[in-house]
Amino acid sequence: MTTATRTTRTPPARTGTASAPAKNAPPVPGTPLPSLTGLRWMAALLVFGLHVNNFGYFGGGAGRLVAWGFGAGATGVSFFFVLSGFVLTWTARPGDRATAFWRRRLARVYPVHLVTLCVALVMAYTLARQPRPALNQALANVLLVHSWWRPWWQTLDPVSWSLACEAFFYAAFPLLFLLLRRLGARSTTVLGALSVAAVLVLARADAHHWVSQPLYSLPAARLPEFVLGAVAARLVLLGRWHGPGPEASLALAVIGYFLVPQVTPGYTATVCTLAGFTLIVPAAATADLRGLPSMWRHRRMVRLGELSFAFYMIHLLVLRAGVSVLGNKPRFGPLAGFGVTALVFALSLALAWLLYEAVECPARRLLLRRRRGTAAPARPDQVPVRRGA
Repeated sequence: MTTATRTTRTPPARTGTASAPAKNAPPVPGTPLPSLTGLRWMAALLVFGLHVNNFGYFGGGAGRLVAWGFGAGATGVSFFFVLSGFVLTWTARPGDRATAFWRRRLARVYPVHLVTLCVALVMAYTLARQPRPALNQALANVLLVHSWWRPWWQTLDPVSWSLACEAFFYAAFPLLFLLLRRLGARSTTVLGALSVAAVLVLARADAHHWVSQPLYSLPAARLPEFVLGAVAARLVLLGRWHGPGPEASLALAVIGYFLVPQVTPGYTATVCTLAGFTLIVPAAATADLRGLPSMWRHRRMVRLGELSFAFYMIHLLVLRAGVSVLGNKPRFGPLAGFGVTALVFALSLALAWLLYEAVECPARRLLLRRRRGTAAPARPDQVPVRRGA
């Protein structure tokens, strides 16, 4: 489940290629990286597949196939966290005030969160089989702190727990960016290594129940993934990134994804996909910077990536509403299951488009207007990240 201001679009080439920058030119912070927007859609699709599997639309062999393909879909949220750290570092403005940064982040995620929260609240009191939150749970959700307390983490719109993690990342980012700007490439690499070590230690603690609360949804436990993304962006900006290319990075990500069923469910799964997800983001960014071919940069992928945050925030509410009509875990046959899934997907995508065009973009323009009433200038950061899942 992973956050930048709205900008004028730079349509990617239909063939998936881009014009190369001048040879040996240093990367320019904020340069559009459309491949990252396309990758966002793939992560959102993994989360959608996970929830289709959890709602039991498919029975028999089809159900086992869907579980095999999407049972590890929760790792899409880890990708969003890594991507969020990368994009915020890539588009950060030197000398920017923390309050200005937080204002842009609020404008980016909060309007859609507030609307989907209200939709979830209406559903809770009008549809059957919908959980009704207590007042303190609802208030924690509004304030994006509900993920700090496990009994509240999936109240109202359940996927918003990842936004609570993102809110914590946003609070910490000004200090993180200040630190990164003072570190050289070697020290930045050490920070990345410490982040990996933190994930390994936390995964072991979670798997062995050394902590009282499961760590999967705890914002502080997910911070190392965000820091890794920021470290990768900083190394790219310094011209010191030497990771594998997009194909090798994607292969590592896929291998890690299918290793997830072999480990303890929950936070431990992060260990399986961390390397692949951390590598594929700068690999895709570097492909854009160098004008190399990238399937993620296709204009349709970029457009879907623009809708991915709204899609992520609304799709589970559509699935929940369907329980009132379809029942709990209906276990359809392959054709019926595919038909229902296609219908839910189409409805979720249509609502995502409506949220994007009628809520996300207008609200962001409104909230980012200058005090004298003129619109805030557009920025060349094509890759807004959500976050969260």
